[in-house]
Amino acid sequence: MSLFLLCGCTAKDEQTVIKFASWGSKSEIEILQPLLANFEKENPDIKVEFMHIPQNYFQKIHLLFASNTSPDVIFINNLYLPVYANAGVLEPLQISDSDFFPQALEALTFKGQLYAIPRDVSNLVIYYNKDMFDKKHIPYPSDNWTFEDFLITSQKLTDNSAFGISFEEDPLFYLPYLMSNGGGILPEEIKTEKSQKSLDFYANLRKKYHTAPKKNESASATMAQMFLQKRLGMYLSGRWMVPKIREEADFNWDIAKFPNGTKGSIVPLDASGWAVAKSSKHKQEAKKLIKYLSSSNAIKEFTKSGLIVPARQSVANSEVFLDRQKPENRIIFLEIISTSKPTPVTVNYREILDNLKTEMEPRFN
Repeated sequence: MSLFLLCGCTAKDEQTVIKFASWGSKSEIEILQPLLANFEKENPDIKVEFMHIPQNYFQKIHLLFASNTSPDVIFINNLYLPVYANAGVLEPLQISDSDFFPQALEALTFKGQLYAIPRDVSNLVIYYNKDMFDKKHIPYPSDNWTFEDFLITSQKLTDNSAFGISFEEDPLFYLPYLMSNGGGILPEEIKTEKSQKSLDFYANLRKKYHTAPKKNESASATMAQMFLQKRLGMYLSGRWMVPKIREEADFNWDIAKFPNGTKGSIVPLDASGWAVAKSSKHKQEAKKLIKYLSSSNAIKEFTKSGLIVPARQSVANSEVFLDRQKPENRIIFLEIISTSKPTPVTVNYREILDNLKTEMEPRFN
């Protein structure tokens, strides 16, 4: 009997190498790398070759699939998942764990089949500058505020030095205005009266009421920068902004739910997670890595940064997420999951978005 078998060691050349691709900021990678090292320690027969793709991620993933050199494990989101699932390059997955938010699983499902195990969910809230509200004696947004309340608040906040609300031309940021009034952005939805009225309301924040900055008024500054520069009273964005605002805001701030339209307050819900390539020669090892990365302990590590809303309910409802740091109303990120709707992604969704951007350019400007 060999010494290798007696000692239970694993020879280097006996290791199975699996490739794992992900995007992510420097801070995300600093969380991920120790997790991968720990996984290798717990599974000495598996070596993870990490492919960090910080820019043009899906273009590069597309090329890897096209050249039959795809990674075994792919970090993916629901906006791109249908393209790959429809092309038949992802392995169908099964899950019996009831700890995940059903909406996260739904977002990563295509034609009734789950293709990725979720890490996080993503939704939109209104960040607001409490100091600006206090200075002008404006009441903070309530849970049941309406589009009319929202407009009046944005008008009161607007003056020579600041605008009331952010304005972005990416469909993600006007989808809540449509969804909350029973509309949507898919071709059959965008033409409806509900959608058109909602688009008018959104465009008029800029053009009629002037409570949102026009392109030339924000110049090269992003909406996040304008909010941090105290040039915006309210800013529509996601959880991913929390670490930056915590670090850079020199004013008091909090979050509120998106206002209620005729159908209530509805924002799109997205999810990110890990998928396995159908072409992988090491599916069992790939699934073992995904099981580890999507475990409660690993999701807690991702959550500590403040960057994500965890897809696991147990982590979302723990002190790890509901810590005592700002925002004070952090529970809102969880409360709105039940009323959020997964972004209605289709196989040709990118084309729909490109057409929308061209179509809306003159309408918004």
